[in-house]
Amino acid sequence: MLYVFFLLFLQNKLRWINSPLKIKEMMESILLIIICVLLLIAIILIIVLRSKGSKELPQLQIKVAELQSSLAKIETNLKEDFRINREENATIAKDNRIELNNTLKNITEQSQNALKDVNKTLDEKMGAMITKIDVNNKTNRDELTKNILDFSGANILQLEKINNQAKEDTRLIREALLTSFKGFQDTFDNNIKSFNDLQREKFGQMDTKQNELVKNTETKLESIRVTVAEKLEKTLSERLGQSFETVGKQLIEVQKGLGEMQTIATDVGGLKKVLSNVKLRGGVGEVQLALLLEQILAPNQYDENVRTKKGSAEPVEFAIKLPGRNEDESSFVYLPIDAKFPKDTYEHLLAAYESAIPDDIETATKNLENTIKKMAKDIRDKYLDPPNTTDFAIMFLPFESIYAEVIRRSSLIDQLRTEFKITVAGPTTLMAILNSLQMGFRTLALQKRSSEVWKVLGSVKKEFEVFGGLLEKAQKNIQTGLGQLDDVVGTRTRAIQRQLRNVETLPAVETQIELSKVIIDKTDADEA
Repeated sequence: MLYVFFLLFLQNKLRWINSPLKIKEMMESILLIIICVLLLIAIILIIVLRSKGSKELPQLQIKVAELQSSLAKIETNLKEDFRINREENATIAKDNRIELNNTLKNITEQSQNALKDVNKTLDEKMGAMITKIDVNNKTNRDELTKNILDFSGANILQLEKINNQAKEDTRLIREALLTSFKGFQDTFDNNIKSFNDLQREKFGQMDTKQNELVKNTETKLESIRVTVAEKLEKTLSERLGQSFETVGKQLIEVQKGLGEMQTIATDVGGLKKVLSNVKLRGGVGEVQLALLLEQILAPNQYDENVRTKKGSAEPVEFAIKLPGRNEDESSFVYLPIDAKFPKDTYEHLLAAYESAIPDDIETATKNLENTIKKMAKDIRDKYLDPPNTTDFAIMFLPFESIYAEVIRRSSLIDQLRTEFKITVAGPTTLMAILNSLQMGFRTLALQKRSSEVWKVLGSVKKEFEVFGGLLEKAQKNIQTGLGQLDDVVGTRTRAIQRQLRNVETLPAVETQIELSKVIIDKTDADEA
């Protein structure tokens, strides 16, 4: 009965719910409650059946059937209520939309009417303003025209007066200029005549002096020509002799240079022979690799010509000693480094680049890649032997150009690293790797020495504890001395003050008078 009452209560509450989401949540809650109640009923039935036996089973079955029919009715009622609620919600939403559309339509019409009224008012005000502006402009134009006419009449009278005065002044100036010009003309003619006479006299004197100067110049030029010819001949002879001597010396130097060039050509030929020999060519890479190792690492950090693989008779050129898993210094792992120099293959690739033929370039590139792979395979098979060595080795290419040509092929580098366990390094790259290893060695040495540092710190800690005890004792002694000083300052001072309490003190004025008298008496005695 409680269950039925609860379901009826929920049915009444559902009539107040309008949201579909709330209805769905409420349905899920109701279904969960129904399932729980059914489980509870089943448990109760099982308990009752066990306790009462099979005599009351028909009655219980009848009650269960009644409960099931009640539940079916309640479920039907719930579904009907849910359907009614959905229809009511749809109707309410439709009415709300219609009302909202009507409201928006009314607002739009009111806005349009208001805009029409505003536009009409603006048109009326603008028309009145334009009319007023036209009237004002017409009035201003009339006043301006009247003022211009008055000003023009006054200006015409003033200009006539100025014109008459200017004509009179011009006539007087013209007469004065004619008189002055006539006097100037007479004076100028006289001056020109005297100047011409003086000019003729001066030109005659200049002709005489010029003739004399020409004769003197010809005489001096002749003497200069003779002197220059003599000096030129002498200088030319000396310069030619010096030039021939210089040319002879330069020819000798050129001959010496040709001899040196022949020597250089011979040396280049020898170097080419060395580089063409595979064994000697490898020696060049070994020498460069040895120089790099000597510059960066200590002698005890690498070995030379060591057999890193058990059962192999091939020694690697150089192997770096890396620390092992144990802390013992004798425990280490080798990192093999081998120098390779694919000169012929690289020269064929350069020749293909110069010819600019795609097929030749592709063939030369494949040959270079195959050569590098073969060298990497040899290093892996001959020198790698984990755990006695690292699981990778370093292939050293002694020239940056070859290294750059190899490193720009990323697929080849990946294959060397994954398949052959080989890392390619040029001079610059190997120097960076060796510097990194050197920093690692230094860090390892610091770690090994850390135990000694801890021992020193332990002894320092003990000494500091002793020092702390001594400081505490000194602090106690100082505090004792301060207590005694406080006793002296406080107790003894109060005792002295008690003894001097009965001694009277003179006023400040009387003391000053007595002192002045004593000083005066002393001064008189000194004067007497």
